[in-house]
Parts: sequence; structure tokens; C-alpha cells
Amino acid sequence: QVAQTLDHKVKVMHASKGLEPDSHERISTILEEEIPSELRSEIVVVSGPSHAEETIVRDITLITAASKDLEAAKYVQKLFSNHYFRLYTNTDVVGVETAGALKNIIAVGAGALHGLGYGDNAKAAIITRGLAEITRLGVKLGASPLTYSGLSGVGDLIVTGTSIHSRNWRAGDALGRGEKLADIEANMGMVIEGISTTKAAYELAQELDVYMPITQAIYKVIYQDHDIKEAIFEIMNNEFKAENEWS
Repeated sequence: QVAQTLDHKVKVMHASKGLEPDSHERISTILEEEIPSELRSEIVVVSGPSHAEETIVRDITLITAASKDLEAAKYVQKLFSNHYFRLYTNTDVVGVETAGALKNIIAVGAGALHGLGYGDNAKAAIITRGLAEITRLGVKLGASPLTYSGLSGVGDLIVTGTSIHSRNWRAGDALGRGEKLADIEANMGMVIEGISTTKAAYELAQELDVYMPITQAIYKVIYQDHDIKEAIFEIMNNEFKAENEWS
């Protein structure tokens, strides 16, 4: 309905982080199907490490504004930047959107490790190896690997994968403590993006032949009722690989 009212002077911006469950499409792709053709190249995605609880009290926050049209990204950068909130531009929309969506999966896993009682070494391991595999999938979809080392990639992953403010981390923590997913979702009362994104990412990885062992493990725990400790054991006993191996 909103799309019918837009004209060429409007900049379309979104801050959603996820993939469409059935089609696996990114949010901007869905928007492109709905808005006038002359606005499609100017869609701006804003994403990055930004807990609302902190931003609303004007805590320092840095995020990314990405668009195929650099001038559109710069417009949003200038419009929203101030003394506590700063935006950096990027033209890699695929990378920024996939990073924002896929990091929720890793946050669920990081929370689960905490719930199981694992320490900082394990948390660092899942964040770094998780970043490696979401980068592999993103690059396969056309993203730049450099994007994942920025605010929308590792920055957002650190915030979402280590903080009690994160719904995905809290859901994983509860899973690690033995709670059932249905109970977690009912108690949370909010959407846990990492749950549906796990399924989408798992199916994409299967379709595109991308090695994503952490995502696969989390998928099996959530959707196949696989034992979480057994899933960790399987990851730790996977075939040996080089750290920067891309397959």
C-alpha cells in the first residue's frame, strides 16, 4: 500500500535483518519487487551493532548505510549522523544484508555455549569460525569478503553474540540450559530472528554447496531435535582444515 504513494523524490530505507523463509530473499530484493522501478537502485540498508536499549539513551553507536547508489547512502549518512550516532557508507548491499541476517544464527550458538557453561575460549571460537562460514555464504551470493570485517559484519556479530540484550543470544542460552524451543519462544514474546534464518541459511548452503558446520549443527538442534552436546562433539571431530580454507 505504501509503495503506491512513493514518488521519485523519496529514499527508501530499511533496518530489517533477516531472510525470507521460503524464497531466502534479502529484504532489499523483496522491496525492489514492490516499489517503483526508479527507486530500486536507491534503496538504503542500515545495519550494524546497535542495541536499541543503548542507542535510545544516546550511547555511542556506529553503523553502516549501504546502497547500490553511493549518493543515496551518503544522503542517509548525513541525515542521521550526530555526536553519538555515526554512519559509514558501503555499496555492498548483499554483504551488509547477509551479515546482518546470518550473524543471528551464530548468536544463537554463542548463547548455547554460555548456557552449557563453556568459557571465553569457546565463545571466541564460535564467533570467529561463525564469521568465517557466514562470509563464505555471503561471498557465494555475490558479497565482498571485506564487508564482513566491518560494522555490519564482525561488529554486529560481537554485539549480538555476546550480550544479554540480544534475543538470539538469550534464546541460545536457554537452549543450552535445556529449555525447549517452544517454551523459549513463548516466554520471549518476541521474534527470534536466528531461528527462521538458520533454516534459510542451511537450505541455501545445501543448494550452493557452502561448508557451514556451525549453521548445520544449530539447524539439527532446532529442527531435528538433535542433542546439543552431540552436535558440539561432531563439530569438534570434523575433518581438519586450514583456517582460511574457502570450502
